[in-house]
Amino acid sequence: MFGTLTGRIGTAPRGALLVLCYLVALVAGGFGVVWLFAVAGIAAVLGEFAVTRWSEPSLKLLEKVGLGRAYRQLTRDLGAVLLVLAAVRPGAPQALALTVLVAAVWVIAIFAGALNTMIDRRNPTSALVRNIDLGPIRSAPQPPWWAAGVAGERLPFLNALLIPGAVATAVVDDAAPVLVAGAVAALLSAIVGLVVALTWLRGRGTGQSPLLPAVQRWLDSYRPEVALYFAGPAKDVYQANMWLAPVEALERPAVVLMRSREAFQEMADTRLPVICAPAGVDFMNLEFGSIRAALYAANVGANIHMLREPGMKHVFVGHGDSDKQASVNPYSKVYDEVWVAGLAGRERYARAGVGVRDEDIVEIGRPQLAGVHTFGAESVDRPFTVLYAPTWEGWLDDDPYHTSLVLMGERIVKGLLESSKVRLIYKPHPLTGSRSKEAKAVHERVVGLIRAAGGDPDASSLDGAGHRVVTGRTPGLFDCFNQTDLLISDVSSVVSDFVQSQRPYVVANPSGLPEDEFRRNFPTARAAYLLSADCGELEKIVALTRAGDDPMTEARRELKTYLLGPDEPNSMERFRTEIARLCA
Repeated sequence: MFGTLTGRIGTAPRGALLVLCYLVALVAGGFGVVWLFAVAGIAAVLGEFAVTRWSEPSLKLLEKVGLGRAYRQLTRDLGAVLLVLAAVRPGAPQALALTVLVAAVWVIAIFAGALNTMIDRRNPTSALVRNIDLGPIRSAPQPPWWAAGVAGERLPFLNALLIPGAVATAVVDDAAPVLVAGAVAALLSAIVGLVVALTWLRGRGTGQSPLLPAVQRWLDSYRPEVALYFAGPAKDVYQANMWLAPVEALERPAVVLMRSREAFQEMADTRLPVICAPAGVDFMNLEFGSIRAALYAANVGANIHMLREPGMKHVFVGHGDSDKQASVNPYSKVYDEVWVAGLAGRERYARAGVGVRDEDIVEIGRPQLAGVHTFGAESVDRPFTVLYAPTWEGWLDDDPYHTSLVLMGERIVKGLLESSKVRLIYKPHPLTGSRSKEAKAVHERVVGLIRAAGGDPDASSLDGAGHRVVTGRTPGLFDCFNQTDLLISDVSSVVSDFVQSQRPYVVANPSGLPEDEFRRNFPTARAAYLLSADCGELEKIVALTRAGDDPMTEARRELKTYLLGPDEPNSMERFRTEIARLCA
């Protein structure tokens, strides 16, 4: 019930409603209104639980305006004490005992929280590793999870027992119930505090964690030659994931270096050793003397911590070639080399004039595409399948045509669903809706349309004949390519990669540019069918490609070489050759 409620109310109203419950409980306690205090107090406790579980942004907002958890809990405890004083008017010894019990919980919470912080500093999370055996590592003792989890400002939540205690006291006109509740809260707090204190005493003299030195010893023994470096957040980890298989296939000692705990947790499965050092000072204290080639999948500020290493070549490999401005970021000139898929990438930088020298550009193809089936390479036993894979809304507010989803998405999906002979796979960009509420709303409506048509709104497999919505890590984009007879997408790297299959594709033209100008501005659309904002051409394009009467076949062959380079030597061999050159 509370999860549903928090989902229907905005972030600020949720926080305001929670604070109102506490204020009502405080005022009701001060005036001795027992029933109102009971209702507001219980609502505050349940509301605190609901917001903590389902609405973290509301908690952050309350912290920003100075109404953090500690102040809310103090308000609750004060309301309970005021109710007892107003309704029962206990004697001085009982009032003093109640005050001492309430205060004891807070005092224990403060000291337990401080000791727990000191314990955490004995075991700093300087690094996380995967597929690496660091051997036995001696670390400082830590309190059990139940004690560590509540030590600090969460511990006074035990004083919520004062609410039923105070109500019972007011009803029976006897201070005993609230004193018992206070004593139980203080006793439980004391147990937590004692466990944390004993753990702190046991760990004295342990010192700093030897984890980072152990990582350095591993680096010194393994001596990686190639590093795939990724410093982006978890939501962008797909950018690094696409390079895992090619780096694995190099057959050279290689390592993945990361900077975000959350991205580390979200990274796809790999056999490569992975090291995550979130703090800049920890990362820069590691020595990477054996690495000869550092590969960068994204342009982010924290790249500087690796770029400062002088003994290696720094190469920007990116996360897909496209005609978008992101593919010619001026930041790219900080690298020793920029690797692109084909001649299209080289010419793109020349046209952009952002300072990347032509002699620093290397064409290696797209080694990730080895598993993409080319047209006619496999026997097809499935319905005619259309993949709609729009890009996301982008960073710029003044670019309404970055994605087709907002202006055209619903028309495209409705048009495809109306055809009984077409199977639809909808795979939006992983960042769709992360910046634009409008894009998120359209995405949700599109998912609703597919669900209403009997499709799977959260597909983890492409098996079967039904419509699919693919938003998770699996199935991957290239798995979707291999199930696709016709792609509909935007100006993005999805189009460049799909050209590997030599199957027909459609590029959305929501801005309404004339066809010649659109193809001139976006070379990846040279062999595409174009779709205007009203989607009037959609039915004809689907009918034409379903019938096999496709006049763009030869244009796609020529474009494939332009975008992705020649078939021989293949992309993986070119990738290996260039890595070998840097490591020689």
